[in-house]
Amino acid sequence: MRKGQKTYLGMLPQSQALKETAADTPRDRSETGCFELSNQLPVSQLVEGRESSDSVCKGRKAKPDVFVLDKRKKPLMPCSFERSQKLLKAKRAVVHKVFPFTIRLKDRIGGDVQPILVKLDTGSKKTGVALVRVESNQNQAVLGLIELEHRGKQISESLTQRSAFRRRRRSKNLRYRAPRFLNRTKPKGWLAPSLQHRVDTTFSLVTKLRRLIPVSGIIQELVKFDTQLLENAEISGEGYQQGTLAGTELREYVLERDGRKCLYCGAKDCPLNLDHVEPKSKGGSLRPGNLVLACVSCNLRKSNRSVKEFLKDKPEVLKRVLAQLKKPLRDAAAVNATRWALWRKLSNLGLPLETGTGGRTKWNRTRFNIPKSHGLDAACAGKTESVSGWQVPALAMKCMGRGAYQRTRLDSFGFPRGYLMRSKAVFGFQTGDIVKAIVTKGKHTGTHVWRVAVRATGSFDLRIKALVRQGISHKYMRLIQRNDGYGYSIESKKEALPHAA
Repeated sequence: MRKGQKTYLGMLPQSQALKETAADTPRDRSETGCFELSNQLPVSQLVEGRESSDSVCKGRKAKPDVFVLDKRKKPLMPCSFERSQKLLKAKRAVVHKVFPFTIRLKDRIGGDVQPILVKLDTGSKKTGVALVRVESNQNQAVLGLIELEHRGKQISESLTQRSAFRRRRRSKNLRYRAPRFLNRTKPKGWLAPSLQHRVDTTFSLVTKLRRLIPVSGIIQELVKFDTQLLENAEISGEGYQQGTLAGTELREYVLERDGRKCLYCGAKDCPLNLDHVEPKSKGGSLRPGNLVLACVSCNLRKSNRSVKEFLKDKPEVLKRVLAQLKKPLRDAAAVNATRWALWRKLSNLGLPLETGTGGRTKWNRTRFNIPKSHGLDAACAGKTESVSGWQVPALAMKCMGRGAYQRTRLDSFGFPRGYLMRSKAVFGFQTGDIVKAIVTKGKHTGTHVWRVAVRATGSFDLRIKALVRQGISHKYMRLIQRNDGYGYSIESKKEALPHAA
């Protein structure tokens, strides 16, 4: 880029790569290590549906931004989808990765980059990630949104089942297995596997993004849910002196717990009030167990009556409301337990690390008039002057795991009922890989880009969620991307390669 030249939202430093050079000669796969996308995979069908702030005004569809690497796999600034297609058609680039979509330039080494921040909105079940570019006027332009879904509940259930199997084997007339829990010691800062998983997967995603984009800093929303204050909002003392954001965490907790809808009539996308189940005029407290979301009309009709009196003619609704009030503080406790552990791991990366509160995030989102989602919450985290280009769908990533070490199937009592293959790879494919199958005959004739489930016979299954195509030979298949432990889908489409088999 020439000195003094302005940089606009759609103009990137590596635009010079479109010029004709002697490096335009195509290379084969053995030389590049990748495949040519333009002739192999309809990526526009996989990543379509994203709208940028400029294209929304024009009323036309746009494609997601594409990550760019140089010839030595060093990250450059992301470019538009249209520009990436020009590079691919001109044989100037090859596909490095499909999800997230990344290309590698053949004739470019290094280049000017701009500050890019990775902003995190940590949660119990999902973590929102926003990639923003800091511009000269302190505006933050959103380059991409990611929503990472954890599988802490599945890990907890698996460990509970495994513990029950061990207990059953010790209690019956089998080989004695001495319990080991008395010999185990937990180091300081130990987290349960279901909680440690949230920290590890979020940290792993940040390190993965550092290999694809030039990250200059990290902003983490350091949410703290005071469970003591949530149980007793009237608590006082020096440790609980209130500021200008008092009550925002309590309100945000009730909004998340009740699903952001009126518990009485189920209304959504309307102004919601915090209604007291037992009215304050009759001794009701400010604890979350006495607060529910109610629309304006239901709140006015209820007035100062108790919920049992208000819903005496609707026993089913009353039962549902009372059950919602007993919902535990499990999610709030999980966020409290993992927030500092994640902060310590991120601080070891050597990048500038900034923290923000949940109250500031909500304040930014409200004044920018941005809707609620995990990815957009991340874009509003920390000190933010303005946000642009946020009208983009998020890439949903679901933690699926890479498989199991267990090579046997167990019945309900914990005894083997079947054995799996000793090898996970068959003819170069593994379960969960994304493949492209061009079937020329049979009932599955056509082109399929799906997840594969391998068999020892070489006759594989292709799966997308509940859809299964069985008995397709490996000879028809071509590897697109290895299983990396995540399922992918575009938020606006809710389709296209969402889950691993």
